[in-house]
Amino acid sequence: MNDPVEQTRCWVKEVVIGLNLCPFARTPFEAGTIRYQTCDAATSDAVYAELIQELATFAQLSPEEAETGLFIISGGLADFGDYLDVLEDAQAALEEAGLDHMLQLASFHPDYCFEGLEDDDPANYTNRSPYPMFHLIRQDGLAAALESWPEPESIPERNVALLREMGLAAVQSLLQKCRSRSG
Repeated sequence: MNDPVEQTRCWVKEVVIGLNLCPFARTPFEAGTIRYQTCDAATSDAVYAELIQELATFAQLSPEEAETGLFIISGGLADFGDYLDVLEDAQAALEEAGLDHMLQLASFHPDYCFEGLEDDDPANYTNRSPYPMFHLIRQDGLAAALESWPEPESIPERNVALLREMGLAAVQSLLQKCRSRSG
């Protein structure tokens, strides 16, 4: 049986940290302060409701309990367009609740495709993951991490160059390795 949390941990370790796509991921991963929550809901409305509940719960936790969070959708939002709709609604809800100064959402999906790129461009794999998921990021933690990193604005360009240099087959294989893991 597939274990979404185990597959996601593999992805964080092997892809995100292993390729240094996010230079800030290693510390919370090694400290055990990444909160992994799985959502089995199948419909967009149900996923949205569970995500809003998780945002409220996450906001109440201390950074020592959960520096960052991954909300993994194991049973829904397979369609990238549907996923983007829920992301847009959740970001609007964060703003309406006045939490956008505290929390930020980053987006990852198995079929992630940046606007203007072909589906098979390896650059899309900077945001491709084993499952649709939302990354819950504390604004304070992100600000501190960005201050300590030289030229943080260069991270996306570096990632795109790295993945394109690796090639499509290599990045697909790395993600598939994690998708094949079971609990």
